[in-house]
Amino acid sequence: MRVWLFSAVWAMALLSAVAGPAKAEDIAALYQAYAIVTGTDMRQRPWGMAQCLREVLVKVSGDPRLKDDPRVIELAAHADRLVASFDYVDMMAGIPKKDDQGSYDRPHKLTVHFDPVKIDSTLAELGQQPWRGERPVVVPMLLVQGRKPPAYVLSAEVPAGEEQRGSFANAAGEFGMNVRMPREAELAAWGVAVAGFPFPKAAPPSEGLGEAIVAGTLEWSETTPGWIGSWRIRWRGADHVWGIRGVNYDAAFRDIIRGVVLLASGRGAPD
Repeated sequence: MRVWLFSAVWAMALLSAVAGPAKAEDIAALYQAYAIVTGTDMRQRPWGMAQCLREVLVKVSGDPRLKDDPRVIELAAHADRLVASFDYVDMMAGIPKKDDQGSYDRPHKLTVHFDPVKIDSTLAELGQQPWRGERPVVVPMLLVQGRKPPAYVLSAEVPAGEEQRGSFANAAGEFGMNVRMPREAELAAWGVAVAGFPFPKAAPPSEGLGEAIVAGTLEWSETTPGWIGSWRIRWRGADHVWGIRGVNYDAAFRDIIRGVVLLASGRGAPD
């Protein structure tokens, strides 16, 4: 794994601002989630609702640790008790059904809307409360070294990062967060490039913008095997360093978001 340090200027650049409370429409979205299931019957509906409940409890509380809490796993077995409504979308809509089995086994997007009052009450029983504070936008500044060269800094435009940008957005959504990929022009203005990464010549203007800039390296390892990620952020005057190894990049990006959520919600630290 690449070992790197931050200059004082870079540390100051990672400070995220605290802004106003979350908007009502954003809060409402936290109480719903979706899962991909087979069919629209009871074969996978309980499983789908259970996954959605675990995600919603994390999104509403701002505590990622709840997802694997034994108490939450037990509650998830009866997730239907907390559901306000649900609906299905055929993921193969427009594709002709070839036979009965094809109709029966078609994948569907199950979207579950939970009752906010019941979810808040459940959190209270778990010793938690809803996170109504500002949720910073996560801005990744990552040097990616994949299976094949060349290495690149993940940006909004770099062609090699197309799938990773989508993966990062999906990971953020699982935690009720948003992500913004830096543009090539921004990276150039900050002096961020593959050579000499991650020492910028100028501080990214994050202060006052409600952004959490996380810098790091994401490297593919044949021996591990999998991706090795190393991240760092300066949050409210303190440096935090953490990482993950032997995973796909979906899990790596979830690890970044999880760390930011723990810090921003005040639930803990990722390191």
